[in-house]
Amino acid sequence: MTADLTAPPGTAAGGWTDRPTTADGWLERARQVATTLAADAVERDRALAIPTAEVQLLKDSGLVTLLGPVEHGGGGQDWTTALRVIRAVSAGDGSIGQLIGYHYLWFWAVRLVGTRDQIAAVEQQATQDAWFFGGAVNPRDADLRITLEQGDDGAEELVYRGEKSFSTGGRISDVTVLEGILEGTDQHVFAIVPTDQPAIRFKGDWDSLGQRLTESGGVTIDGVRVPWAAAAGYVETEQGHEFVPRVYNTLNVPLIQLIFANIYVGIAEGALATAATYTREKTRPWPFTPDLKDSASEEFYILEAYGDLRSKLWAAEALVERAATLIEAINAHADTVTEQERGEAEVVIAAAKQVAIDTGLEVGTRVYDVTGARATASSVGLDIFWRNIRTHSLHDPVAHKRAEVGRYALLGELPAPSWYT
Repeated sequence: MTADLTAPPGTAAGGWTDRPTTADGWLERARQVATTLAADAVERDRALAIPTAEVQLLKDSGLVTLLGPVEHGGGGQDWTTALRVIRAVSAGDGSIGQLIGYHYLWFWAVRLVGTRDQIAAVEQQATQDAWFFGGAVNPRDADLRITLEQGDDGAEELVYRGEKSFSTGGRISDVTVLEGILEGTDQHVFAIVPTDQPAIRFKGDWDSLGQRLTESGGVTIDGVRVPWAAAAGYVETEQGHEFVPRVYNTLNVPLIQLIFANIYVGIAEGALATAATYTREKTRPWPFTPDLKDSASEEFYILEAYGDLRSKLWAAEALVERAATLIEAINAHADTVTEQERGEAEVVIAAAKQVAIDTGLEVGTRVYDVTGARATASSVGLDIFWRNIRTHSLHDPVAHKRAEVGRYALLGELPAPSWYT
């Protein structure tokens, strides 16, 4: 079966004519998107095409504006709902779940580091124009270099140059989040810039084992010009342009790590559901046993395996939900959040991530135990779930997440903010 991700002009691919108004409504919308994506996820994964239609589906459904202000046409939802949406979409297609997850983080970036005026301006335009966000912020590469140069109008501008190995969202984003360090200083500067410009060149070299439709290839940044007014969080003072730090600025890493965990749980949910359908409809009972069954669904070892995997997935889901409550508590008083609150949230998120990885990889492997030899056929495509989790779970070593939780459990130490904690 092949899903139609396109639609006639003036209509949405899913036939939607309205926007949900409740958290449950948005989650149902995400499930509808996931169902559409799941219909041909394997075929699209193999084709390695640019996911233009998939991103349009996210726009048509309204999901890209989920976190946007209601007064500008957005959903006005919280992160708990956003994370549940990420899980739902990931169950249908892990690549697109990653895209919407990263989009939500970068949409929120202006709230993390921007001034009040910047937040209001960006969120209004991003919501009204349904921007899709990408980001060229890979900390394993050297920082982009920022120089100060005079613009055509004589005003001083920030000019970004450098390369990044990974830039999720790439060619299908409307805007790209850049981060660099101002030459001769230790000042990091974030900015949101139009993606479609000559100074941003995507390499189109993403060819990984999984998450193949995330447009996560390399990018060259060669002269992207940004006015000081667009430098996130910077204000003009008598001493020059200054950034006033607060603990909330460092929430981007816990948020992205929690997004990762929800992607993995969502993909594992998709794997288990797909396997269950196959078992019910196609798996044959084993004939060479004294305890003959009429169907595979009656086999004790199959029932035991599904019970074990379902229980572990529920546990992983409960942990990511617990982590979401800590994020909501922090968001409720962003200006006064303490290092203790931030650190405790990061520890729970680290625990959620490692459990999500372990459970997801186990589900992705053991689904073959409950579906049988014929389920290894390429046409079935069960491998996509394991490939997707295996690929993205290597983003940063899970051993460090275990140790992070261990230091807290044993020594009461909280992780200091970094690019990965």
